[in-house]
Amino acid sequence: MLKRFLNAILLLAFAGLLIFSAVSVLPDIVSVSNTVGGKELPIYCVETEKPQISISFDAAWGNEDTQTILDILAKHNVKATFFMTGGWVESYPEDVKKIYEAGHDLGNHSENHKHMPQLSDEEKTQELMKVHNKVKELTGFDMFLFRPPYGDYDNQVVRNAKKNNYYPIQWDVDSLDWKDYGAEDIVKRVTEHKALGNGSIILCHNGAKYTKDALDTLITALQEKGYEFVPISQLIYRDNYHLNHEGRQIKDK
Repeated sequence: MLKRFLNAILLLAFAGLLIFSAVSVLPDIVSVSNTVGGKELPIYCVETEKPQISISFDAAWGNEDTQTILDILAKHNVKATFFMTGGWVESYPEDVKKIYEAGHDLGNHSENHKHMPQLSDEEKTQELMKVHNKVKELTGFDMFLFRPPYGDYDNQVVRNAKKNNYYPIQWDVDSLDWKDYGAEDIVKRVTEHKALGNGSIILCHNGAKYTKDALDTLITALQEKGYEFVPISQLIYRDNYHLNHEGRQIKDK
């Protein structure tokens, strides 16, 4: 009888341990989802009642205008997000440090700006972690925002980024500044964009010909519309979220 009683106690204790483990682990598993209809999506924008938006700059080629861009951002007290390739980081280490010290986000844009879906899982990880380690060595900062080159991704690219502790980031407002249509076109294209709204992420490039010429007017126009600029790290939700079919990040209740 005593033996049966002790066995029952052990079974109850084991069951309790299993329940505790499930409760402890499960939130981390179910609290974050980038899956929509079987497809893995990056974060294109964020659902928020706050009139906050983010402006981002992909830094892969050229550096002539970076200081001017930083000066304009500082003038308006705007913090932005810079997605950098490994080659850019290696070529302009002092500018990486300047961007970081000015309080802007440092984001990962891959080591070599390749089409990520064409790479093996191991190669994807190398593309992420090589530039990650370069930035870590320069600044001591562990990057966690990743924008795939060319905006090119598939399910495996998103899963790989998440596996390497990165939030994959896209955009919902494209300035098309790289097409060199002129400063006025950039301002008009962004400020009148049909997707522009609370939680929008704007795509620009630090090396595009007219970006620096458009930036002061662009920021002023968006601030006059009532928008507050925050870096992407402050715009997105870090946990307890899911995405809708637009790639809009939605906070779970």
